[in-house]
Amino acid sequence: MANEPDPTLIERFRADFEALIDRAPGADERIGVAVSGGPDSMALLLLAHAAYGARVLAATVDHGLRPEAAEEAAMVAAHCTAADVPHATLRPDQGLTGDGGVQSRARAARYRLIGRWAAEHGIAFVATAHHLDDQAETFLMRAARGSGLAGLTGIRKVNRAIGPAPVVRPLLDWRRETLRAIVESCGARFVIDPGNADGAYDRTRARVLLHDHEWLSPERLARTASHLAEDEALIRKLADDAWETRAAASAGAGAVSWRAGALPRPILRRLLVRSIRAVAGSTPRLDGPAIERLLEALDAGGVATLAGVRCAGGEIWTFRPAPPRRTG
Repeated sequence: MANEPDPTLIERFRADFEALIDRAPGADERIGVAVSGGPDSMALLLLAHAAYGARVLAATVDHGLRPEAAEEAAMVAAHCTAADVPHATLRPDQGLTGDGGVQSRARAARYRLIGRWAAEHGIAFVATAHHLDDQAETFLMRAARGSGLAGLTGIRKVNRAIGPAPVVRPLLDWRRETLRAIVESCGARFVIDPGNADGAYDRTRARVLLHDHEWLSPERLARTASHLAEDEALIRKLADDAWETRAAASAGAGAVSWRAGALPRPILRRLLVRSIRAVAGSTPRLDGPAIERLLEALDAGGVATLAGVRCAGGEIWTFRPAPPRRTG
């Protein structure tokens, strides 16, 4: 069985975790920890268990993409058995099919499985091991793709949109080397995902860029993402107000309409996305360039279709299901 982390680090973790949930967890509240077996997630497991003891449960997702993944899940399970932490290995019911790259599909499957596991076990919070270096890498990746403000805010500390339990990320202010040092000092086993060194992935390239250029400070990049998150929260509030006063009354009847007037473009973008999703009855993936093209078309009084929704500009912007395409 591994040793516990340094008491000062346990207290730091407890303070960071409780700042995210705005209180101390109740004595009967369960805390789920997503553990891949890498040094970051093993450090999260060690810190969470040291801070909250028997309230902690762990889960490892084996996507079935690498033959080593089963052994890595077994390693985590063995650690949890020795530490008396309930552990589950979660596997998708079917292959990773759908839109997007393998990594995005794996991520969607991972959160779906963890959300189901959390619901089955009455888990109040799910913690993941995203850290400060992840935040800096994410900022660079999204900046390179031309992301807007929402994308540049990076990884959220709390995400209440995934599963029945909020996903919390108490390590977003911790550095990667600190987490690895915790695991090594505790004598816990961990694995290194070979994909972390694969230059085909954007994240790997961002990691190399940060490593090779000292002037690209992960702390400063993460701080920038935090500042942008504050600005995004304000714009999101203004967009919510605009939706309630201009569009909410028409939503739910199979169509949405509202007067664009002189709304700023950041507000218009958010109302466009919300209108399309309200009509589609789902949350289709809408990339930035597609939204920009739609915005230009509607601003000129034109008509366009996106995600199965017919969008028309003019004095009143309207959104309704697109008619079925003719075949033959």
